[in-house]
Amino acid sequence: MQNHPNAGIIGVGMAVPENILTNADIERIVDTSDEWIVSRTGIRERRISSADETPATLGSRAARAALEDAGISAVELDLVLCATTTGDHPWPSTACLIQHEIGATRASAFDISAACSGFVYALAITSGLIQSGQMRNVLVIGSETLTKQVNWSDRNTCVLFGDGAGAAILAPCEQDHGVLASSLGSDGSKFTAIHIPAGGAREPLTAEGLLQHRNMISMQGAEVFKFAVKIMGDVTEEVLNKVGMTTKQIDLFIPHQANRRIITAAADRMKLPPEKVLINVDRYGNTSAASIPIALAEAVKSGRIRRGDILVTVGFGAGLTWGANVIRW
Repeated sequence: MQNHPNAGIIGVGMAVPENILTNADIERIVDTSDEWIVSRTGIRERRISSADETPATLGSRAARAALEDAGISAVELDLVLCATTTGDHPWPSTACLIQHEIGATRASAFDISAACSGFVYALAITSGLIQSGQMRNVLVIGSETLTKQVNWSDRNTCVLFGDGAGAAILAPCEQDHGVLASSLGSDGSKFTAIHIPAGGAREPLTAEGLLQHRNMISMQGAEVFKFAVKIMGDVTEEVLNKVGMTTKQIDLFIPHQANRRIITAAADRMKLPPEKVLINVDRYGNTSAASIPIALAEAVKSGRIRRGDILVTVGFGAGLTWGANVIRW
C-alpha cells in the first residue's frame, strides 16, 4: 500500500478590521458594564467590520498574508475552502469570491458551515484530501462578520462577538508532522441552543420577523457554557487517543475563543498549565470560525510555536458541532 504524506501547515495569515469597539463603548449602547463583561467573558474589546468589509474581503486579506508566509502564489492552489456562517451571499460560496479576488485561477472552491467548529472541520477535510493525493496546495480560511448578525439591544449576546479572518496553507509534509489526527462530532437535536431563527427555508424572513430580530443571533448561554466545557475535554482526549498521546504532551492548546471562563474551566479539567493555553479572546471577542486561525497566526508570528511542537486545536459551536485536530508543527 502506498504511503501518502501528511498535510502540514506551511503558511498562516490573519486580517481584522481596524475599528475597535471597547466595553466602554458598549456601555453606551446597552445596560451593561466593563466589569460585568470582563468577569463573565474575559472580553475587553472586539473588532467591528465596516459596511464594505465582508467575509470575502477579510478572508482575501488573510489569504494573501498566508500565501506570502508560505512563499507560494495563488495560482499554485488546488482548493480554496472557507469556513463561515456569515457569508457575503446565501449563495454562491464566499470561497468562490475569495478564489477570484486572490487570483487562484486553478483552484476549486467551496464553503463549509460548521459555525465556530468550522476551521477544525476544514483542517480535517483538507488534510484527508492531501493525504489521499487528490490535492497538493490548499488554502483554508475561517472568516466571519458576526457583528452584522448581532442584536445590539440584547446585552447577553451583543458583548460577545467580533469580526475577522484567519487563513492557513496546507501542503504535503513528512508523515510524522502536520495534521496527525482529527475528531469531529455533532448533535443536531440541540440546534436551538445557538442559532438564527429566520432567514432560511424553514422560516423565511418577513417584516414582522425583522421587527422581532429573528434574523439575529439567539443563544441559550448557560446550556452552551456547560456543553462547551465538557466537550472540549472529551474531544481533546478522543483525538489524542488516536495518536497514542496524552494531554501532558500538548505544547500549545488552541481553543475556539468564545469565553475566557469556558477556556480556563476546560483547561483546568485537563490539568493544562496556563502557559500551554492560548487565549486572545480579550482582544477580539468570539470571531466564530475565524478565532482558531487568528490565534494560530498570532502564535506563529510571536514565536510561540516551534518545529516539533504538538498543537491541539479545538472548536465547538452551533449545530451543535465540535471537533479537534492534533498537529505536529
